[in-house]
Amino acid sequence: MSQFTHFNESGRARMVDVTDKHATERVAVAQGKVFMLPETLEKIQEGRIAKGDVLAVAQVAGIMGAKRTPDLIPMCHPLLLTGVDVNFTEEAQPNASGHCCITIEVTVKTTGNTGVEMEAMTAVSVAALTIYDMCKAVDKGMVFGDICLMSKSGGKSGIYERPPLVG
Repeated sequence: MSQFTHFNESGRARMVDVTDKHATERVAVAQGKVFMLPETLEKIQEGRIAKGDVLAVAQVAGIMGAKRTPDLIPMCHPLLLTGVDVNFTEEAQPNASGHCCITIEVTVKTTGNTGVEMEAMTAVSVAALTIYDMCKAVDKGMVFGDICLMSKSGGKSGIYERPPLVG
């Protein structure tokens, strides 16, 4: 039998059966970065983006993204999320390539029999896409990066903590 649980005995895709898994508190934290020109970050901070409050809209979009994950990722189970928290850290000091950064961090919680890692990473991705959408008129060169799972807890596999990202 394959080590990949999303395939049946015939090698075809399937949704994993989680019926026999124990319900536990599950928490996942994901993060990602949106790199942009310093002028773009200044306009976000000063509320001068024509479409409105960029981070407020991206925060709501991230929450909606977490809730809609099973509609986007075919093998994800619909889950009753008990908490979604989207936070932003603005890094105004330009990096070596002259770009500033907004780091998006999302924490998703549930009590259930499968984890919320995909919901956390989807929320980060949707928040990043929303920042791009709201700011593309002033900075089409924005780039997303480092979208990853930072930590997770709960379930049979226990606790995972990503080592610090370098660079």
